[in-house]
Amino acid sequence: MLRIIAEGIVYRLLGLSHESKLASAVEFFIYDSLKIFVLLFALIAVIGFMRTYVKQDKIKKWLSGKGILANFYAALFGAVTPFCSCSSIPLFMGFIKGGIPLGVAFSFLITSPLINEYLVVLMLGFFGVKITVLYVLTGMLLGIFSGLIIGKMNLGGNLVQGFVSGEKEDVVDYSTLKERAFYGLSEAIGIIKKIWVWVLAGVGVGAFIHNYIPQEAVQAAIGRTGIFSVPIAVLLGVPMYGSCAAIVPVAVVLFNKGVPLGTALSFMMAIAALSLPEAIMLRRVMNLSLIAIFFGITALGIIFIGYLFNLLQIIV
Repeated sequence: MLRIIAEGIVYRLLGLSHESKLASAVEFFIYDSLKIFVLLFALIAVIGFMRTYVKQDKIKKWLSGKGILANFYAALFGAVTPFCSCSSIPLFMGFIKGGIPLGVAFSFLITSPLINEYLVVLMLGFFGVKITVLYVLTGMLLGIFSGLIIGKMNLGGNLVQGFVSGEKEDVVDYSTLKERAFYGLSEAIGIIKKIWVWVLAGVGVGAFIHNYIPQEAVQAAIGRTGIFSVPIAVLLGVPMYGSCAAIVPVAVVLFNKGVPLGTALSFMMAIAALSLPEAIMLRRVMNLSLIAIFFGITALGIIFIGYLFNLLQIIV
């Protein structure tokens, strides 16, 4: 439905040509903006509705007392949610606002775009069972331990913007479903009003990169860098935008052209978990220092995984 609306605006209302890069970029921008706003509104409203049943202090106590298990549960939940990096942000914000520790919330934010059922099916078809299973395990471990590291750093406070961190909520007893639903809808509208500009800016950057940076240029840059191919692949992947499942075919093309497996996968993971549009959207809810720490720790983890896959490819 959203795709039909986007195509109608681009090709019928605006009258752009189907062969035009501008038309593709505008369609990408409209479709992804609509998709993200629908997801934002729906997810924030549902989270707000659910939070009326569980008090903030209970959520925080339940997760804070479980140590690494809390990070594991958050990463596991991320693995079963079919979201891209930008679509994962509303749940991340809901976790923070609900009192869940920062490191635990980051375990979800890292794992959610890296692992989902669509990606698993694609990877099984392209790479086989062994590589797929190893990818899922390493993706889970990346989310768990990156979240643990961020949690141990005792960050937060002034690094997270006020409207999702540290707010004291009025204690309200909701007696009807209507009241609970109204609270969820009100919260969704309030948060979207604060972040809509950042959403549009992030998707705009993604639309430009997606349609104007040739895939061949990326392949050539990665294929000629030798031992440094993994960190360079990660650096090239970070500015780009796309779901991990959508990038699987690109990783396959790179691998088939002789790029080492770990290098191809690290490029895919960087695009999925560390996109520039995601950073732009996160800027509305956290300090630049925290964004840099999150990106730095996750990037190092992806680089390690890339080298691990390259080593296993040589040994096996």
